[in-house]
Amino acid sequence: MTVATADVSSPPSVVTALYLRTKALHAEAERTGIIRSLLRGEASRAGYIVLLRNLLPAYRAMEHGLERHRDSPGIALLSRYRLERTLAIESDLAALCGERRIEDIPLLAAGEIYANRITHVAGGDGMRLIAHAYTRYLGDLSGGQILQRLLARTLELRPSELAFYDFPRFSDLDMLKADYRKALDEAAALSSDPQAVVEEGAIAFSMNIDLSCAVEAAVPHGSATVAAVE
Repeated sequence: MTVATADVSSPPSVVTALYLRTKALHAEAERTGIIRSLLRGEASRAGYIVLLRNLLPAYRAMEHGLERHRDSPGIALLSRYRLERTLAIESDLAALCGERRIEDIPLLAAGEIYANRITHVAGGDGMRLIAHAYTRYLGDLSGGQILQRLLARTLELRPSELAFYDFPRFSDLDMLKADYRKALDEAAALSSDPQAVVEEGAIAFSMNIDLSCAVEAAVPHGSATVAAVE
């Protein structure tokens, strides 16, 4: 007689599901817009400034939402890492173009839409913020480190202009990335709707692609200055 045993397998990895759901979008993101130009060493300093300016509201919204839910089950697992990038982006923009000019840099419709989406998902239990943390923070710890070296070489940016990619509180970024990925998985496992987190990841990547293309269109190749955008 065969004795039935309980299923002790671990729950499906939401981070793995996020990876699989966004794999094609990730590849598209690297082949389009300002990100493609940055990776090829073809972007201008002005283009990079506009990109940072338009990422800033998204990070503000995400980090405000994570702070709002920092004591909630799931989000609390992420809050302890304190990976906040908002101040680093503001510092880079100040170094790149002077504090008085930051608000003069064009905020594109795609940047506003992206930030508004994050503000929207920060409502309720905030669990869909996990998808945005996955998209942005793991990206900053992975491709962002490659981009940092490219920017230093191709645009001759100084360390004071690249704080966005610097995580001085952590000595081992590979370990941090592995630990944070595990925390994302554990947090998402507490969601009442893990699939909603996965689908939000696809939305996050799509909005990053839209923003990247909008920045590329707003700043022509070879532009040395940031012009006003209607």
